[in-house]
Amino acid sequence: MDGTKRSNIKIGKEVEVVQKQDQKSGKLTLGIVQKILTNSPEHHHGIKVMLESGIVGRVKEIK
Repeated sequence: MDGTKRSNIKIGKEVEVVQKQDQKSGKLTLGIVQKILTNSPEHHHGIKVMLESGIVGRVKEIK
């Protein structure tokens, strides 16, 4: 599912995010959404979230 639309992302969902330092390599990190940090309804690079592990990144894939 598309991670660029805020309406697709719910707290407690499993997602794959790309962290700031991994943007060049494209390495994804799997986790559970704890908090949605982007306020706008869409973002072309992906909605920014905080995972339960404390990692912040932009959603690339919703499981």
